[in-house]
Amino acid sequence: MGCGAMKLTPAELHRLCADAARGAGASAEHAEWLAAATVHAERRRHPAVGVVHLFDYLAGLRSGAVDGGAEPVVERNGAIVQVDAGEGIAQTAFHRALPLLREVLADQGTAVMAMRNSYTVGELGYYTSCLALEGVVALAVSNSPALVALGESGRPVVGTNPMSLAAPADDGLPLVIDQGVSYAAYVSVRDAAARGERIPEGWAVDENGRPTTDAKAALTGALLPIAGHKGANLGLLVEVLAGLAGGNWSVNAPSFEEGARSPGVGMFLIAIDPRRFGGDFTARLGAHLRTLGGEYGVYVPGRRSASSTGGDPLDIDDELVAALRSAVG
Repeated sequence: MGCGAMKLTPAELHRLCADAARGAGASAEHAEWLAAATVHAERRRHPAVGVVHLFDYLAGLRSGAVDGGAEPVVERNGAIVQVDAGEGIAQTAFHRALPLLREVLADQGTAVMAMRNSYTVGELGYYTSCLALEGVVALAVSNSPALVALGESGRPVVGTNPMSLAAPADDGLPLVIDQGVSYAAYVSVRDAAARGERIPEGWAVDENGRPTTDAKAALTGALLPIAGHKGANLGLLVEVLAGLAGGNWSVNAPSFEEGARSPGVGMFLIAIDPRRFGGDFTARLGAHLRTLGGEYGVYVPGRRSASSTGGDPLDIDDELVAALRSAVG
């Protein structure tokens, strides 16, 4: 990336991202939701799944790996909302399914969204945050093309397989946990390779399964899970639920570099109405989080970044802004 940053308001960045997505072949609806998710990631200070990741979507739209005009199919099966994204964008499919998810929640107090056949989901915390701001506790997982090695072979077998939990608090600043099972995001390693930089020990292995600090070697090898076998187990947990949703197993999901084939990954989301449990959960959680942050110095994920997600300008790498403008034409 460049050595400078440009300040853009969220509205300016949203419009630039939406225009770039439309220029790559996305419908107006797909472009708007993709832009909204990109801005959300930048506001939350998750740049690895922000503007940088948008270019993966743009490449997918141009190659045909993403259907820019896909029409999601949404159906209810008891407490389960089943969504076929149609090889399109997961964010659009999510918002198309939201009305039915709310209907199931009102009826049952708990609902499951099972999405299949989408491109990668981007920032998983985007989906859970949307629900937490409506007073809902949400837990989501998603898999991705195989990037992380779990066994002695050193071959990638699961994706970075993120998981996210968001829970509402009485001050409007939800708790948002969003993390994958690898030490680093794939795009972080890819960017390091492009800059000719080395990566920390323990992040990856090369194509022969040997530990490496060479980012380029890591791209032909595999990322490593956090906490050894415990991280590996979390990766498998996500894989099972993503498979239950109907997604491809990570080893069967085409990678970004495989041209016009969608990864077809799965997202599994559980939404819970805390009011069904009695008591004032949001007030209790809000007070608890303020105690943890104020008296114990605990970093509570999501709340600090959420407190500054208004209309303040965002610092976006100048080369990324130039590339976006070029994509718009």
